[in-house]
Amino acid sequence: MTINPTQMADWEIAEHFEKNMLKISEIGKKLNLQEEELLPYGHYMGKVDYKSVLERHKNTKNGKYITITSITPTPLGEGKSTSTIGLLQGLGKRGKNVAAAIRQPSGGPTMGTKGSAAGGGLSQCIPLTQYSLGFTGDINAVSNAHNLAMTALTARMQHERNYDDETLLRLSKKARLNIDPKRVSIGFVIDFCCQSLRNIIIGLGGPKDGFTMESHFDIAVASEIMGILAICNDLKDMRERIGKIIVAYDRNGSPVTTRDLEVDGAMTAWLVDAIKPNVIQSLEGQPVFVHAGPFANISIGQSSIIADKVSLKLNDYHITESGFGADIGYEKMWNLKCHFSGLTPDAVVIVATVRALKSHGGAPEFVTGRPMPEEYKHESVEYVEKGTQNLLHHINIVKKSGIKPVVCINAFVTDTKAEIAKIKELCEHDGVRVAISNHWAEGGHGALELADAVLDACEDQKTFTPLYDWSMPVIDRISLVAKEVYGAADVDLSPAAKEKINQLEKSHNISDLGLCMVKTSLSLSDNPRLKGVPKDWTLKIRDVLYYGGAGFVVPVAGDISLMPGTGSNPAFRKIDVNTETGKVYGIF
Repeated sequence: MTINPTQMADWEIAEHFEKNMLKISEIGKKLNLQEEELLPYGHYMGKVDYKSVLERHKNTKNGKYITITSITPTPLGEGKSTSTIGLLQGLGKRGKNVAAAIRQPSGGPTMGTKGSAAGGGLSQCIPLTQYSLGFTGDINAVSNAHNLAMTALTARMQHERNYDDETLLRLSKKARLNIDPKRVSIGFVIDFCCQSLRNIIIGLGGPKDGFTMESHFDIAVASEIMGILAICNDLKDMRERIGKIIVAYDRNGSPVTTRDLEVDGAMTAWLVDAIKPNVIQSLEGQPVFVHAGPFANISIGQSSIIADKVSLKLNDYHITESGFGADIGYEKMWNLKCHFSGLTPDAVVIVATVRALKSHGGAPEFVTGRPMPEEYKHESVEYVEKGTQNLLHHINIVKKSGIKPVVCINAFVTDTKAEIAKIKELCEHDGVRVAISNHWAEGGHGALELADAVLDACEDQKTFTPLYDWSMPVIDRISLVAKEVYGAADVDLSPAAKEKINQLEKSHNISDLGLCMVKTSLSLSDNPRLKGVPKDWTLKIRDVLYYGGAGFVVPVAGDISLMPGTGSNPAFRKIDVNTETGKVYGIF
């Protein structure tokens, strides 16, 4: 049967390939895993005993490390995950020993408008339903660990109100933590986009019903614990970081941690299995690691360091992705993930689409869930040429790290030869490799040009260099990222943000703290409506968060929430179950 992805939904394509997909034991053999290193979750999914693999391969040379990022995306995304799987399949067609690592999808986008990030068309990973709906339980474990901390905190506040010091000391190691109810740092988490939970009041009722105060929910993947899962190197590292999570401040302004609440050990217990990387497969049978799921606009935006280290020992080539555009996704790999892991990329791919370039070139703004404006359906070389300035800006970001990127033109059926030719002309004039990739329509065969360009790029001489030294003051780092990466003319920090940075620098060794910016993904600026390459603008930092366990200083720019909202035409309306077979349909 010939598959035409223009005539089938992603879930239908996945269902077709799932009839003949490899058992997880066969994927384990492809990775040369020993039998006890593969921990099956049913027939087609598994976890990997990373400690055994890394110990067994401690003297094995790493494979080539490739990361995929993109230009500033539209709300629909530009196909980074699809391109990641496409490149995986293309390298497989070239006979290379290769695997990829992607992030676990959050229930928010899966049930919203963006989909499950499994890829698409003939370049996706399977089994799609299990991958999209809970998978092996990692996000559930993160949510439970996080909410246990909040449970411990609110219970402690209630008990400190109701018990005297002698009773408290008899029940715990500390008599009184003196938690300031107005300085609670965390709320609860849920893995959906639920705007009605952004601001809540808890503890209503009587004295037995908890401590009454304002609180909130964030989306689960924004939890500091998810960031820790992405950057930790082993269970010991995770355990130490979990104990440093700041949940509140006392009335003297000192931090109260999960260790103070004596809940850090129990939180880590929820994560013993979650720290082990998951593995599934592409439509063409290559191994795909799936581990961690932080967003890049509100967190670090990377799959896990552990998955990368395992795959680099097991494969000659390993592909990962950095969420959203190079301004926030790749910047965080460059200056955060690589710092924590000690790894450096051998090649960087920037994904671009004609659709997004038209958006940056002045075509009418489109809204998810509504019909696409006609300008996106017909040829417009002028829009594309203007929009390519955004692509060139992202190319320059990657070049500043010491790597010359490969541009992947993720081809759509509506693209024209003239539009593609203009992108190639401008990129080649800028001195970078350009590859047209038809992986969505043709799978690995359509990604051969991209695969060849990346193979060549892996052999380039490069001098990978961080943008800044971690000993640099936080405000100087923010300014450097704003000007050198985003293209801002200046930075404006609110008085509250400045004060928080001053306090952090007085009380911590600043060289231990990484900068993890929070900013919209829809613009290089902090205003999602400014497309292309905005000029003469000021990055406004309204707040600064501190994640003590992850070791992140988190400047918050613009109007962005750690709890996204569900729009008026969500994906869940199209998802249902065949009650005769139990098959889920409608997921994309």
